[in-house]
Amino acid sequence: MAPGRKAKAAAGRKVKDKWKAKEWYKIHAPRMFNEAEIGETPSADPEYVIGRTAEVTVQDLTGDFSKMHIKLKFKVVSVDGYDAKTAFIGHDLTSDYVRRLTRRRKTKTDHVVDVVTKDGFTYRIKTMSIAERRIQSSQEDGMRRIIAETLVQIGQERTLSEIVKDVVSGDLAKELARACRIVIPIKRIEIRKSEVLAMGEGEPESILPAAEAPAEEPAVEEAPAEEPAEAPAEEAAE
Repeated sequence: MAPGRKAKAAAGRKVKDKWKAKEWYKIHAPRMFNEAEIGETPSADPEYVIGRTAEVTVQDLTGDFSKMHIKLKFKVVSVDGYDAKTAFIGHDLTSDYVRRLTRRRKTKTDHVVDVVTKDGFTYRIKTMSIAERRIQSSQEDGMRRIIAETLVQIGQERTLSEIVKDVVSGDLAKELARACRIVIPIKRIEIRKSEVLAMGEGEPESILPAAEAPAEEPAVEEAPAEEPAEAPAEEAAE
């Protein structure tokens, strides 16, 4: 065999041997999401698994089609055998969903608020307000102040798991929209992104029913949270 071919064959064997040495570890969501299996990752050493991140949609966990635009983010914090345990580190909305909300002739205003939850977690919440017309700077300042005050108060009264549950359900967005009525009847508020900046006391409780299972039939997709409950949504949420 020619020297070049021998080198290639040896390199091929090294790659195969490297993969043979790796084991597959199952990644589980934290107790907040009933420790559901959310993926797998290969590694030659369990220590290398710690710190890896995984991302799934709420639909992946619950089967709720109307929540396919909400992405949950987890980070591996420990390994037990071939099971990797994670902690919730935040969420995000899909780019397609955000683009659909911010079409022409609409004004998007972003807000960032850091809150400390009742159980001691530092949680950064990024909201996105959608208006049908241009917002004056004084109205925008008023909205920022109300959103910040409301979120800080909510943090003092609720645990991380309670807040995340309200984010996923859309209740927190509706609550903020109602609070902003005194400044401007904002059409829509979304919790665009969130991030756990510092861990608190203990592990957050589950926000899903104990017997939660994927739905047999897809649910009808809901419209994004809107301020006027009686007004029909102009667009269907993705």
